[in-house]
Amino acid sequence: MAEEAAFLNALRRLELEQDRSQEIRPKVLDEVTLDGIVKHIQKLAASNDANRIIVMTGAGISTAAGIPDFRTPGTGLYDNLQKYNLPSPQSIFDISYFPMNPKPFFHLAKEMYPGNFKPTLCHYFIRLLETKGLLLRSYTQNIDTLERRAGIADEHLVEAHGAFHLAHCITCGKEYPHEYVKEQVFADKIPLCTETDCAYEPTEEGEAYKGIVKPDIVFFGEALPKRFGELASKDLQKCDLLIVMGTSLTVQPFASLPSKVREDCPRLLINYEKVGEGQADPLMMLLGMGGAGFDFGDKAYRDVFLQGTCDEGVKELAKRLGWEEELMSLYNSEHQKLSETPKEKEKAEAEPTKKVEEKEKESGQVEGPGEKKIEKVDDDMSKKAEGKESASVEKKKEDKGATPQKAEGKSLK
Repeated sequence: MAEEAAFLNALRRLELEQDRSQEIRPKVLDEVTLDGIVKHIQKLAASNDANRIIVMTGAGISTAAGIPDFRTPGTGLYDNLQKYNLPSPQSIFDISYFPMNPKPFFHLAKEMYPGNFKPTLCHYFIRLLETKGLLLRSYTQNIDTLERRAGIADEHLVEAHGAFHLAHCITCGKEYPHEYVKEQVFADKIPLCTETDCAYEPTEEGEAYKGIVKPDIVFFGEALPKRFGELASKDLQKCDLLIVMGTSLTVQPFASLPSKVREDCPRLLINYEKVGEGQADPLMMLLGMGGAGFDFGDKAYRDVFLQGTCDEGVKELAKRLGWEEELMSLYNSEHQKLSETPKEKEKAEAEPTKKVEEKEKESGQVEGPGEKKIEKVDDDMSKKAEGKESASVEKKKEDKGATPQKAEGKSLK
C-alpha cells in the first residue's frame, strides 16, 4: 500500500510539473541576466540571513589546474585510457572490476594525486563566498580535494563522489590515512591491508585481489557518502541562489540537485555549453530524482547561463560584484604559499617566532646567544679569578709555614 501511494503521489507531481511548465511564471530576479544575479547576491550580502548560496561543481572547474575532465573528446580522461586495455573507459572506476585489476586505477591515481595541483580561481571564488558569510554548502563531484587545498572548511563541503583524504580496506573495512596509500602508490605498489590474513595478491591469472586499501572515492556500483543524502534534502530547500559550474549534469543523483531547489530560487550555470535543460523527465520524477531542468528560453524566469570557462565566468562575476581585486589577491597569495619549498615554508613559519624572541630579548625576558657567550666569558673569568685567589692563599700559607722553619734553622746554627 505504501509503495502504491508513493507511486500515485509521484504521478500527481509529474502531472503538476507538466502543467506548470506551460505557464509563464513571474520572474524572481530584477532581470534574468548576469546583472540580475549580481543584484541578487548584493541583496543577500546585505541581509542578516545571507549564508544560503549553494555551489555545485564538476571536473570543469579543475581543468585550469591541469587536471583533465572526463568527457571532453580528445582531451578527456575517458579518451586517454587506451594504454590500460580496459573493457571500457568506465571500468577504471568500476567496483566489480577493481579487485580483478586495480593497477590501472592506482597508476592513474599517481598522476592525479592531491598535492600535484593547485586550486583554480573557481575554488578561491567559493572560498570568497565562504569568507563573506554567503556560502551554505559547496557540493562537488570532484575527487581532487582542491576545495580543501583552497581552504574551504569541512562543514561547508560535500564531496559527493568521495576524495583521497581517507582510505579503507575493501575486505575488512579497516580505515587508513591517505599517507599510507600515497606511500604505496608512489612506490608503484598496490596498497594492501596490514591485518593478518586479510590481504591476498593473486598468483594466477583470473584471481582477484583481497584486502586492497582503496581511497574513499565512490566507484560505479557504490553508494554515495551518507553526508550527501543527509544534507542535500535540507540544504536545497533553504537555498537562495544555486551556482552550477563545470559539470555535464549527467551522473545521478548529483544531476538532479538543481531541480530540488525552491521554485523562487535563482540558478546560474557557468559552463562551456548549456547542460541540464528540458522539461520534467517522467522517469526521473517517478524515481524521486526531480527531472525539471534549466530553462534559458523565452519563458526563463530564474535561470541564467554564462558561457565560457569556469575561471572566466567567476572572474566576470567577481568583477561585477566589485570583488575582482579581492579574488585575485587571494588567488595570488595562496598560490605563492603553495609554491614555497619545505625549507621556505619552515623559514616563513619560523620568522614570527624569531621576531617575538627578538622583542623579548630587548625587554630582558629571554637571553640571546650573545648573552650566553658573555655569561661563558664571565664564568671563565670567575674560575680564573677563583684559581688565582686559591693559589694566592696557598702561597701565603706556605710562606707562613716557611718562617718558623727558617727560624729553627737559624737557631740550630
